[in-house]
Amino acid sequence: MNPHHTGDLDRDALGARLERQAELHLPSLVEAAEWLRGMLCAGRGADSLVGRVLDVGSGPGVGSCLLAQYFPRAEVVAVDQDAGLLERALARAGKQGVDDRVVAQRAELPGDFEELGSAELIWTSHAVHHLGDQQAALDALAARLRPGGVLAVAERGLPPRFLPRDIGIGRPGLQARLDAAAEDRFTSMRAALPGCARTVEDWPAMLARAGLVPTGTRTFLTDLPAPLDLPAREHLHAHLMWLRDRIGDRLDEEDRTTLECLVDGDACTGILWRPDAFYLSATTVHTARACARR
Repeated sequence: MNPHHTGDLDRDALGARLERQAELHLPSLVEAAEWLRGMLCAGRGADSLVGRVLDVGSGPGVGSCLLAQYFPRAEVVAVDQDAGLLERALARAGKQGVDDRVVAQRAELPGDFEELGSAELIWTSHAVHHLGDQQAALDALAARLRPGGVLAVAERGLPPRFLPRDIGIGRPGLQARLDAAAEDRFTSMRAALPGCARTVEDWPAMLARAGLVPTGTRTFLTDLPAPLDLPAREHLHAHLMWLRDRIGDRLDEEDRTTLECLVDGDACTGILWRPDAFYLSATTVHTARACARR
């Protein structure tokens, strides 16, 4: 699995970008963690029911540390293929005082699924789509669940919106064209994955085929109105730089020129200075439970 593949991008810059992005979504992650805790830990003394949590595709560990706070008796395992991101996850755990329960495990998926061990909760955010056979990935994750455990899969949702339709430069509707170009790139990326298998991305149905009982789907909004604070602007600047480098060749000349204006750190039309920039995104989480043994 390589959910963070970026070619020659500096690894420290990648880690900072991913951590900043996750922190931007922290309120919605908190809502998701509260939902999962209610699903798994209802009743007095129920904290002890969750002894191990897997965060598969953890990146810099923002989710791992949050899960450690919401499941205070659990060992939380940050799982990623990138050693640098795992180091960042452990450093974050130390700063947040949960380093006694957050551990790192480097894994190359799908080959290392069996090395993950079992858990009462498996959380995976935007990682399954980086594996060629998504159904096989869910099957493997389901097999790691302990009886009564929950698999929570955050996938797709809605791409972030952050610009008005008409931004005063270039042709109106740039955001929609950026989304379309990014979707084309995503389709090409999936087609090039080893063992790529097309499937209807009906996640509850896929979880059911993995032998689990679907227990609900919820969508969590990140809604930051204009004017944005500096961390959000810095994230959008990095995001637009990433789009320029990854999908610039899929845009026409006018849109490429507009994109250059948006990433210009000194221009008043740039994303770092625009008063009309906002941030609205939706993260959808699908859950399913392993049947408890009788």
